[in-house]
Amino acid sequence: MPTPTLLPLCQLISTGGTIAMKIDPVRQAPVPALSGQDLLAAVPAMSRLARLEVIELFNIPSDYMGPERWISLKQAVDAALKRSEITGVIISHGTDTLEETAWFLDLTVQSDKPIVLIGAQRNASVPDFDGPRNLLNAARVCVAPQARGQGVLIAMNNQINAAREASKTHTADVETFKSGDFGFLGVIDDDKVLFSRQSGRRQHVPLRAGALPRVEIVPMFAGASGDLVRSAVSHGARGLVVQALGLGNVNVEMYEAIKEAMAQGVPVIISTRVPNGRVSPAYGFDGGGSTLKAAGAVFADNLSPQKARILLMLALQDTASARQLQGIFDR
Repeated sequence: MPTPTLLPLCQLISTGGTIAMKIDPVRQAPVPALSGQDLLAAVPAMSRLARLEVIELFNIPSDYMGPERWISLKQAVDAALKRSEITGVIISHGTDTLEETAWFLDLTVQSDKPIVLIGAQRNASVPDFDGPRNLLNAARVCVAPQARGQGVLIAMNNQINAAREASKTHTADVETFKSGDFGFLGVIDDDKVLFSRQSGRRQHVPLRAGALPRVEIVPMFAGASGDLVRSAVSHGARGLVVQALGLGNVNVEMYEAIKEAMAQGVPVIISTRVPNGRVSPAYGFDGGGSTLKAAGAVFADNLSPQKARILLMLALQDTASARQLQGIFDR
């Protein structure tokens, strides 16, 4: 067995989430309670695998994550990866917005070193707490040579997902992160880490100085009035993502509101509430995809609304051109 000083060194950045929660005796519900050091102490097997250096960045529910905290996290990740002795970075995070944080980092961080996000579906007060196993497996991925160059990864329930493709699919089950039509990148078996494929659609969008532009997501549903689109624009949204129906369709009321937004210089991205497949300008009725495309809307390909929002926020740092934005979403 390697001596402790020869074990690979990984940076653990703790941000909170269920993985850092216990049942509060007064509230009788999980609340933030554990530090990254506490979590590490629950994994004695780590001493035979890797050295983990812990940064306590936040201890919040991931429901509280947002652009300002993403930027702080990105800065902490960059600082760690610049150190030659650091093999990779592990981030403990709540599962509710984990896929958004992972995608933001995948877009903005440039490094071949592994970045592995983990969380837990069960808090530390329950007997089958899944946090320690996920942390141990994240370290196994972090030190695996084949994890280099794979982008930002989500490693939970012995499964590895790519940041672009992964979504939380179940409110409580430990096998919550899945990649739809694409499947897992790999698995974490007891004896080794196995990658079966790579994510083929990755890009880098530089993070500029200053706050990210405000982008809102507006849902389409039967009978939508379009007023939410108008409200978002009136409250200062620099861009909009419409969670459309099917291949990327809306009703006439939403169609008119979308055209009004674009006439005011607000780019509109068309995504879908359907979990699998990509949007396409296929239908010709007013509000159908082809009419939205002709009016100047941008189609999000297979990105979920929440991931399309992040890409638009970053892209708007440089351009609001529909043609240029479409090129970015098509990559």
